[in-house]
Amino acid sequence: MHVTSEPNILYFGTPVVVISTVNEDGTYNLAPMSSVFWLGWRAMLGLGARSKTPQNMLRTRECVLNLPSVDQVAAVNRLAKTTGSNPVPAHKLQKGYRYEGDKFGISGFTPVASETIAAPRILECPVQLEAVIEGTHYLAEDDPNQRGNIVCIEVRIQRVHIEESILMNGDPNRVDPDKWRPLIMSFQKFYGLAPEQIHDSTLAQIPEHTYRSPDVDRARDEVRV
Repeated sequence: MHVTSEPNILYFGTPVVVISTVNEDGTYNLAPMSSVFWLGWRAMLGLGARSKTPQNMLRTRECVLNLPSVDQVAAVNRLAKTTGSNPVPAHKLQKGYRYEGDKFGISGFTPVASETIAAPRILECPVQLEAVIEGTHYLAEDDPNQRGNIVCIEVRIQRVHIEESILMNGDPNRVDPDKWRPLIMSFQKFYGLAPEQIHDSTLAQIPEHTYRSPDVDRARDEVRV
């Protein structure tokens, strides 16, 4: 039986993404998040507009989306309740956040140079997506109490780096979902996917190449400026 409910959050389960950006002084910032969805070589990211990461993204127009597997959960967790904003905003102080200027240091992650942008990749993450910002949309603009607090940022992927161990045998352009174990956030807790497929998918009958986006060919021409 269904009942009417009022959950404070509606995070029913999405992959964790660690976003790397460049601060004003040239240092690096890392921020784990899970409000993301994908279409083709585009992604939409939902972020608190007053946080350091979206501020860096909108200033530099770039970022790296690093996707950790379940093996990186401890490193991701070490980034929790840290912020690159100094002083720490009041709303984050209330939640116990602290300023941390060396996000790579405290997490144990290793920065690796990107090919097309200045923001670094995370060596340990099996998936690293270099991206540029293509659009923004502010949520809840109809509500004076929320206006300007939440921003959705559209990014276009222009370079994909994937650990060989999670690729299909003999096909460097396909991820094997039986090998890929993404870190999942569901209602503030970490989970992984089951180690096997639970049911055949009718959608899997559609050849993957039919979903190919024009952004893939466009990405080949991207070089770091």
